[in-house]
Amino acid sequence: MSLVAEAPGFIQVFSNGTVKRFAPQTVPASASAEWSGVVSSTTPTFKYKSKDVIIDSSKPITARIFFPDVSASPRKLPLVVYFHGGGFCIGSTSWVGYHNFLAGLSAVAKAIVLSVDYRLAPENKLPAAYDDCYAALRWLGSSQEPWLKQADLSRVFLSGDSAGGNIVHQLAVKTLIAGENVPGVVIGGLIPIHPYFGSRARTELEQAAASAEEVAMNDMFWKLSLPEGSDRDYDGCNFEKRAFPAAAEWRDFPAVMVFVAEGDFLKERGVMYAEFLRKKGVEKVRVVEAMGEQHVFHVWNPESEATFLLQEQICSFIHGCL
Repeated sequence: MSLVAEAPGFIQVFSNGTVKRFAPQTVPASASAEWSGVVSSTTPTFKYKSKDVIIDSSKPITARIFFPDVSASPRKLPLVVYFHGGGFCIGSTSWVGYHNFLAGLSAVAKAIVLSVDYRLAPENKLPAAYDDCYAALRWLGSSQEPWLKQADLSRVFLSGDSAGGNIVHQLAVKTLIAGENVPGVVIGGLIPIHPYFGSRARTELEQAAASAEEVAMNDMFWKLSLPEGSDRDYDGCNFEKRAFPAAAEWRDFPAVMVFVAEGDFLKERGVMYAEFLRKKGVEKVRVVEAMGEQHVFHVWNPESEATFLLQEQICSFIHGCL
């Protein structure tokens, strides 16, 4: 048995198909949890509760719900459905970075957050992650989960970072362009953060990446997650390769805020994605760049000023779309 692929500290894949993952610190859900800390200059502390739910035990697909302290508000709350990153091969909503970031986002935006744990590659290659996340939306549309009774399903926002940002696009196309809408769920906006796209052709930043190891790691995750026989021009990787019906109506696509980071060699992919949507006729598309920051900085530094700003920008987008 030999090692065939590795992201040091995160995943090892062996020749016999064995996969070992090494997760960072994780946080259990707790309905009584109260995490206090500096969130912003205007919101110095926050309170929240969290809960894990099972969406489909046969796969399995699970999720973590974050609920803000809004005991005085009779209004229904917007809902953010979040998909974690990790090159489709690693990551979990229970990672401490995701947990703290999404708890803070829930509190700042006064929104319920449903963070989905989908099946991972290479054991479950694409489109498994897309199928699982679509299943999560369908579960949401018919769920009797008590914590979601205060969620306004006419104000659902899809968000995610890296591979999760890719999933956001795939679900939006599936539900809004391909016509596989989810009864009871209305998507009010898309919030991809540092989206993970690719192609056989390299972008300028990929060619000039300061660390060739970063690009090689990027390629490795795609190789592990793509369907057998596919390359980086697979339409789940290269969004320009997907064929759409001639009558596809893009003007009904919701508002999109694409977040990119200055120090991320995948930044061009996010900018290209925004341009792709504009050319399709999507009217409300905005790109926001975090200066001096790296890929998914909010996961590794969930209590940084840049992360607080990101939470506030997402909050403004959500409430500006209402």
